[in-house]
Amino acid sequence: MPEKPDAPGKAEGDQKSWRPPDGSWASSAARRRNMQAIRNRDTQPELTIRRLVHALGLRYRVAARPLPDLRRTADLVFRPARVAVFIDGCYWHGCPEHYIPPRTNEAYWSEKVTRNVIRDRDTDERLTNAGWAVLRYWAHEDPTECARQIAETVRRRREEPK
Repeated sequence: MPEKPDAPGKAEGDQKSWRPPDGSWASSAARRRNMQAIRNRDTQPELTIRRLVHALGLRYRVAARPLPDLRRTADLVFRPARVAVFIDGCYWHGCPEHYIPPRTNEAYWSEKVTRNVIRDRDTDERLTNAGWAVLRYWAHEDPTECARQIAETVRRRREEPK
């Protein structure tokens, strides 16, 4: 099947004539495509931990809002037990062990990661104030240990008197 000549990123010389849309942070068409392809859910660390938690007999909501009025989603949500689980990527959430500052467009990306960290702390505080247990794991942590801790927390909270 022939490619459409007007398809973005497909035309000969497209890199030289490409201009970012108004208000875009993209420095090139290739960078824009790359950034758009990054998943915000169903990452490999999330899938691994979900599979392990499911194997331990627990059921959960995926990418759900713990609180209806909070416009943020947790990776796993155990509503009756009020447990919200976040599996944070090292780059996007500023891991103290693995975060490497960007080499291009430093100001934008460093500020973006800083905003993410501030939003994460705000989310933790709001959920904790609403009576939720917040569990945060880095993507590089041992998934078996993460799943064990999640299961332990959910089971303990299910047993607590309300």
